[in-house]
Amino acid sequence: MNSTSSASSSTYGELRAQLATLTTEAFRPELADIDRLPTTEIARIMNGEDESVPAAVAAQLPGIATAIDFAAERMSRGGRLVYAGAGTAGRLGVLDASECPPTFNTDPAQVVGLIAGGPEAMVTAVEGAEDSKELAAADLDALKLTADDTVVGISASGRTPYAIGAVEHARSLGALTIGLSCNAGSELGSAADHGIEVVVGPELLTGSTRLKAGTAQKLVLNMISTITMIRLGKTYGNLMVDVRASNEKLRARSRRIVALATGASDAEIEAALAATDGEVKNAILTILGSVDGPTAGRLLAESDGHLRAALESARKN
Repeated sequence: MNSTSSASSSTYGELRAQLATLTTEAFRPELADIDRLPTTEIARIMNGEDESVPAAVAAQLPGIATAIDFAAERMSRGGRLVYAGAGTAGRLGVLDASECPPTFNTDPAQVVGLIAGGPEAMVTAVEGAEDSKELAAADLDALKLTADDTVVGISASGRTPYAIGAVEHARSLGALTIGLSCNAGSELGSAADHGIEVVVGPELLTGSTRLKAGTAQKLVLNMISTITMIRLGKTYGNLMVDVRASNEKLRARSRRIVALATGASDAEIEAALAATDGEVKNAILTILGSVDGPTAGRLLAESDGHLRAALESARKN
């Protein structure tokens, strides 16, 4: 055996030993014959497994809330939210980021999803991409990261070099860092300002962390983006008032949101939306604040987009 093969075998041996210590990688002998079970029974087992995920997330709520508050404060100063991960974790980050523009009318550059290997890795495995901390640093440098930005490294195992590298590089630049993993005492959690470790236990299929671990990560990412947007004034109560009406369904939803917020007639709603170029938040303000379209725009700008604050200003005048 040559030295290269020997070194490779040694590396794989170390990695196998490391994986053997991870809860997410644990083998479950009681499920060794699952392939022999009826489909209904397999589905029942999977459903039972999924029931444990919300409780695991709930155990981390104080830390999640703290991280969100810090992220929202930075974003209020113009910072961005950047997700970085490989494989399933990276895809979940890209998915969450891609939902923000249509849901909250954010600029596509405001919430960004980075996946090791680039867009191609969304559908095809990119050889070795997740093993490179340097690739993560280069991807962040391409964004011209600043101290006002927040970087969320995502890795079920908590040991993925790409996610760890992203957090380490972001932290060296003064950005806020969050490490989201599904193993306690993870390297990713230790590398970040805020470590969120949602321990969901061994998977139904050994090593398939797209299952419970993926579900847990999706739930936490939902919280991070949604609650941050609430803090940034992207909602009015529980109404999605910054929705971007880019299709017929969303245009209908826009009118329904204005109606729920104001109780106005259809004619009033149409007039308000026409006066505000279809902007839901502005339309609500024209109705509830009894102001015209330009004034609504000015009051919202002065209130950093917070509809409640703009309404208070309108009612004082």
